[in-house]
Amino acid sequence: MTKNEMRATLKETDFVSGFAKGLRVIESFGEQDRRLSISDVARKTELDRATVRRSLLTLVELGYADYDGKFFTLTSRILRLGHSYLSATPLPLLLQPHLDLLSDKTGQSSSASVLDDTEIVYIARASQRRVMSINLNPGSRLPAYCSSMGRVLLSALPEDDIRSALSRTELKANTDRTIVDIDQLMAEIRRVREQGYAVINQELELGLCSIAVPLRNRRGATIAALNVGAPAAHVSPEQMVSLFLPLLQEAAENIRLSLG
Repeated sequence: MTKNEMRATLKETDFVSGFAKGLRVIESFGEQDRRLSISDVARKTELDRATVRRSLLTLVELGYADYDGKFFTLTSRILRLGHSYLSATPLPLLLQPHLDLLSDKTGQSSSASVLDDTEIVYIARASQRRVMSINLNPGSRLPAYCSSMGRVLLSALPEDDIRSALSRTELKANTDRTIVDIDQLMAEIRRVREQGYAVINQELELGLCSIAVPLRNRRGATIAALNVGAPAAHVSPEQMVSLFLPLLQEAAENIRLSLG
């Protein structure tokens, strides 16, 4: 049963709204929002203050959050949730040596991610140098519409699903190069699908170029994306294709052959 089919058959009595709200509260924390008040979380989640307060105090009671009388912060115990995914999913461990080798060959950072609705989630990374202003690690998230891996992953979806994802995204112009028009993005994503790779030239952040390819399983389904990122001052988009695309495609094929 697919995710959409499961949603279609989900009964109202099967949905635990309190649990869903609690997850929204957890997701409101991030690298830029490590300390949040009840008002902060209520604003970010669009939940009422009473619900947010109960959820946060429950997290404190269970050891997943700390409270100093004004601000809440997540504790290291929250890593158990991510560890459960990593333990149950062998893909990150399988990917890491391939990314390490790719990073050594290119002299640049390489990463792998999966699609989560309108965002990509990093599941493995081999870092050579810090190119972006934010520090990226497994678990980090970026918007799909303006990232090379995001466009590769979106290109694997049906057209209606791509447009739906873009319509739910805050299409923000991070730089003067960022494409924010949905029709232009659709055209770009179709081009990515046809050519089999995506190049981002300073759309996510000034000074950053990246190139990504799909990682497919033995049935041909896209299960993740791989990329290489480099400083725009050192490598042009054309050089990204000529220098890094063959190495990315080689890595993706080697990983595909190693998948069970």
